[in-house]
Amino acid sequence: MALLFVVLFFSLTGITLNRTELFERSEPMRTQQTLQVPAKLLANKTSPYQPDADALYLFLEQQTSLRGTPSPLDIYTEIEDEALLVGEITFDYKSPGYNATVFIDMVTQHAEIEITDYGVIALLNDLHKGRNSGEVWKWFIDITALLMVFFVLTGVCLLLPKKKTLRTALKWTAFGSLLCLLIYFTAVP
Repeated sequence: MALLFVVLFFSLTGITLNRTELFERSEPMRTQQTLQVPAKLLANKTSPYQPDADALYLFLEQQTSLRGTPSPLDIYTEIEDEALLVGEITFDYKSPGYNATVFIDMVTQHAEIEITDYGVIALLNDLHKGRNSGEVWKWFIDITALLMVFFVLTGVCLLLPKKKTLRTALKWTAFGSLLCLLIYFTAVP
């Protein structure tokens, strides 16, 4: 029964993927947040201008509504006479149907966060594709696909001893395969 729900999920999200203009929001919901970042998070023990990424991620996740997987920090600094003239940190958070961009000015310790939520249908579509969904979900998709292949092959094996049913099934299989090829070669640009 659980596999039937999974097949239903992938079938429905296949439709929403194919016709995104009918189901997804025309404009994603965007929000912006700002906050001050403590100076101690913008440095580490070995370098005064190299932030501790894990501590910075944790602070931002506790202080804001950020979620998902953070990208590595992209750091740009200009230092003159051991003084920081310009310092910028940028990175993203990504999860299904969601994206957030973080920009931190290391001089003013000011963080600007822009969050983009694409909606529930985009979330489901991203789960269908395995986009920004993590390794466990990708394994779930792979195992589900293997189980479906196993069920198809089991069905074919069950048809082999039944000559009359096998002949009809092979005709329908050939018809469906030829129809797919015909549509592909005549209708797909």
